Amino acid sequence: MKKVILLITTISTLLYACNHKKAAMTFDEIKVEAPFEMPSIQIPNFSNFNTYSIVDFGAVKGDKEKNALAIEKAINEANKAGGGTVVIPEGEWITKKLHFKSNVNLHLNKKAVLLFSEKPEDYLPAVHTTWEGMECYNYSPLIYAYECENIAITGEGKLKAKMEVWKKWFARPTPHMNSLKHLYNLCAKNSLVEERQMVNDTANLRPHFIQFNRSKNILLEGVSIENSPFWTIHPYLSKDVVIRNINVYAHGHNNDGVDPEMSQNMLIENCVFDQGDDAIAVKSGRNQDAWRLNTPTKNLVLRNLLVKNGHQLLAIGSELSGGIENVFMDNCEVVDGAKLGHLVFIKTNERRGGYVKNIHVSNIKCGKIDLGVLGIETDVLYQWRDLVPTYERRLTPISDIYLENFTTKDVKFVTNIQGQKEEPVKNINLKNIKCEVVEGEEHIQENLIGFNEIE
Repeated sequence: MKKVILLITTISTLLYACNHKKAAMTFDEIKVEAPFEMPSIQIPNFSNFNTYSIVDFGAVKGDKEKNALAIEKAINEANKAGGGTVVIPEGEWITKKLHFKSNVNLHLNKKAVLLFSEKPEDYLPAVHTTWEGMECYNYSPLIYAYECENIAITGEGKLKAKMEVWKKWFARPTPHMNSLKHLYNLCAKNSLVEERQMVNDTANLRPHFIQFNRSKNILLEGVSIENSPFWTIHPYLSKDVVIRNINVYAHGHNNDGVDPEMSQNMLIENCVFDQGDDAIAVKSGRNQDAWRLNTPTKNLVLRNLLVKNGHQLLAIGSELSGGIENVFMDNCEVVDGAKLGHLVFIKTNERRGGYVKNIHVSNIKCGKIDLGVLGIETDVLYQWRDLVPTYERRLTPISDIYLENFTTKDVKFVTNIQGQKEEPVKNINLKNIKCEVVEGEEHIQENLIGFNEIE
């Protein structure tokens, strides 16, 4: 009898294992052409995995606590199964912070809205994150992935941030600036990141909307994003990232569209940006922190983008201390009336170090813009000039910039290049740059070696 029971138990165990066998993660390989050696990018494919509706885990429309817990449970279940898709159904679902785990796809169905609370306490405890190129412990990003792999956000729904409190934090009063000074000094002295606790009553360091931190094999596709407390999409120290077919509307303070920082092998394509700041702001950390991490932003392709509003189409810096190289932007349009400053703007200062090289931008169409096609400034310090000292002086070599096939309406200048006498900008190349009206001097240039212009 015991043998029969043992046999039945063994068969049941085997049947359970067969029925619950974990599917293996597969990848889509994205090959991208660029004027430099561009590695293929691997992104996860979730087609073989189960789906997990948050409703099945207790989500209720209008109930923030239940929704946050349901999303967490669904993510845990998908991760435990070796992979899966967490589904946000049609309707509005208010929630708190969302923390990814590996092998999870967050999918928003059509007409689904995942609405993030405006209450700062909903983004505690503090996590290992950043503020303008400096690592610290701060409020969690609204969507946060730390040391994850094979993750995605997909679908036709919307991610939206409530802004009532964050709008009040846009101002930078004295207590906020004192907190920034404190963080800057801690970073300059290479203190432990765990000692940089920035959550207090007056620091008011706003969280990112989406931060992929030290993660890899990432897909962000299809969704719309509305509003953001700070930078909207922030791939940080991450690899193999594809962002495509998304629509971003965020007109708050520091609301860049995408801020790739110390990240490598990225493709951003077929997106619409309507921003309160730069559309694409390429960064690589600030000063001592970036020198410590020693990871350049490298191999970035941007194509088929439409910009409706923003400060710049492509900004590079000013946080670029880890170095930036191999950036290719192609076939992008800025609508007339977008109030852009520059199409391409490279900015640094004497504290940054790092480098910028091998930047290619081609086939750009835009209407009237406030400044010009290309700006390079090497003394951009903003409020930091008198706020904190220069602990270590490191200049930024800038070289090998290629611009081709631009058409614009009115501009104030074509280029404004302000290099430094000790470290001149080198090798600027312009080909077929056509501006209907240049209101001032066409080329304003100082401390530049090698300027080539072909009609």
